[in-house]
Amino acid sequence: MSKYNNIQAIINGCKQNNAIAQRALVDCQGDRLYAICIRYIGDRNRAKDVLQDCFIRIFKYIDKYDPTKGDFEKWLNVLTVRQCLRQLEKKKLNLVEIDAVIQNTLSAQPIAIENMTADEILKLVEALPTSYRQIFNLYVIEGYSHKEISELLDLKESSSRSKLSRAKEMLRMKMFNLKLRSHG
Repeated sequence: MSKYNNIQAIINGCKQNNAIAQRALVDCQGDRLYAICIRYIGDRNRAKDVLQDCFIRIFKYIDKYDPTKGDFEKWLNVLTVRQCLRQLEKKKLNLVEIDAVIQNTLSAQPIAIENMTADEILKLVEALPTSYRQIFNLYVIEGYSHKEISELLDLKESSSRSKLSRAKEMLRMKMFNLKLRSHG
């Protein structure tokens, strides 16, 4: 059995640039961090590239991790989210803003989401325009406040709220359309 069977041993090994410890960290955290990358990047191939960049940063800055300031997984999450945001900023996508006002009267029935797999829901989130997906992930998945989001993304809190509202409405419409197709 490897001596890297617990997270503290893995952290200590990574701090010493031990390749076996680094591999152990990738093995135990890679899938979870990849899921974060997919949520932000939206493209699975690009998400793999960003994940690799994340691990490079993790190994570079692992000496900065301070267990008295928080959980290691939370530290990994923050580094991963920030790397995703950096990548998105670098490769600004030309976003097509929504011109039509989405009618508030249409909404997906609760049953629609209950019948969906996690992968189907993830694909709906991935299909959101980048700026909406970022805010949706930061607020709904990561638990950031609108104030924190506005600081991270350098925008007004009201813009964060507005984009979150639009993202939710777009998801409702997508679920509604899926429900129509499944019953049609």
